[in-house]
Amino acid sequence: MTSLIIFLLSFPLLLFLLNKHRKRTIVNWLPGPPGLPLIGNLHQFDSSNPQRYLWNLSKQYGALMSLRLGFARIIVVSSAKMAKEIMKTHDLQFSSRPAFLGQQKLTYNRSDLAFVPYNDYWREMRKLCTVHLFNSNKIQQFRPIREDEVFRTIEKITKLAVASKPVNLSEMMTSLTSAITCRVAFGKRYEDEGTESSRFHALLNETQAMLGSFFFSDYFPFMSWVDKLTGMINRLEKNFKEFDAFYQELIDDHLDPRRSKTDQQEDIIDVLLQIQKKREFKIDLTWDHIKGVLMDVFAAGTDTSAATVIWAMTYLMKNPRVMKRAKEEIRRVITNKGFVDEDEVHKFKYLKDVVKETLRLQPPIPLVPREATEKCIVDGYEIPPKSIAYVNAWAIGRDPESWDNAEEFDPDRFMGSSIDLKGQNYELVPFGAGRRMCPGMFMGLANVELTLANLLWKFDWEMPAGMEKEDLDFDVLPGVTMLKKNALWLMARNIQ
Repeated sequence: MTSLIIFLLSFPLLLFLLNKHRKRTIVNWLPGPPGLPLIGNLHQFDSSNPQRYLWNLSKQYGALMSLRLGFARIIVVSSAKMAKEIMKTHDLQFSSRPAFLGQQKLTYNRSDLAFVPYNDYWREMRKLCTVHLFNSNKIQQFRPIREDEVFRTIEKITKLAVASKPVNLSEMMTSLTSAITCRVAFGKRYEDEGTESSRFHALLNETQAMLGSFFFSDYFPFMSWVDKLTGMINRLEKNFKEFDAFYQELIDDHLDPRRSKTDQQEDIIDVLLQIQKKREFKIDLTWDHIKGVLMDVFAAGTDTSAATVIWAMTYLMKNPRVMKRAKEEIRRVITNKGFVDEDEVHKFKYLKDVVKETLRLQPPIPLVPREATEKCIVDGYEIPPKSIAYVNAWAIGRDPESWDNAEEFDPDRFMGSSIDLKGQNYELVPFGAGRRMCPGMFMGLANVELTLANLLWKFDWEMPAGMEKEDLDFDVLPGVTMLKKNALWLMARNIQ
């Protein structure tokens, strides 16, 4: 309400500024819903579930449509055909990222990889991360961490199963992926109930909120003062300073010559410090660069894997036939072991199809933004520079031109299919495609597949007393990552 009052009082000034800075008329602009002067479609925008809102609009205005949010021109892509136009045909023109305030601040003025604009720095940072952080050898090197943390989680669930207590699977999976991320990134394991664990989770939750928050200055460049009045700038600054202090403690600990090296596995901070010392790249890594990369690892590596496992288990509980087949595949291969390791996971074709189908319907980051660096023509429409293109991976997964019975959860659709997740099939783009494809895809998939395999091998799952599978919901929390709004509570029954 405060923001609305401030906005209305500022309207005459903003109207003057809009006229002063009005751009030339675009000859052939995309179709889209009519908006109001100055604010465009901002008053209509549903930020609680934007992917569904934009999908519904696309049914009326087309798979390539437009919105205007304040001064920002928005393009929305909702089909495989149009996704290919943006992420392949015009990939170079759409290889940058918009400079949203929250993301810019928390990534040290875009010193990371995910939110950096397309330039020489991005190319060097992409090479650094691909060669040193997310290559197949590194993923294999972190395998013992994944297996150890999944084993610990299975032990916790086993105790609850023995006591016939319900399992908050949402909480369990978030704790699991946080533990993996912490050990991979900086070589520490926080106890679940410890002070440091609580601090880390509080910081991460606030960071996720800030990355997805609305700032007036993102859409009205002359209204940054409103963000100060509403307290958003102070909140963002507080989160940044707290995480910066957290990063600095971790870096100082790694630089301490007294730090014990006994039984310590090389983590991501170790790798980045070595690169900084050796000066092997064209860019000199500063502390801001290192902290920016860590922000990407934390923000993208924790919630996304947890969300995928939770959605997969929700769909499996909703579809007993699929659950039965997935369990039978695993139990047919594994007969006399207490734990499924990653050597066995590669044998489970149907499990991988379950993961694909989950990512088709519930991509962890459903709206992937890109920014046009120059004018181009897409599907006959003129797209001016600085236009922001949102590829709606959630809507693309439901495109009836690409998928039969698109709303149905059916991993069988991938049997005999060549469609994969590597960015070459534009009907399935949960990790993006082209130059800005997620470099951590394989590490995330390793977390998800190992976890799911052990959940289905070790336990039979049932709904809690008084609940039926029809009670399962698919409501989502607002934010960058598509998290399940209501925690998934299930009963686990030991079978192994």
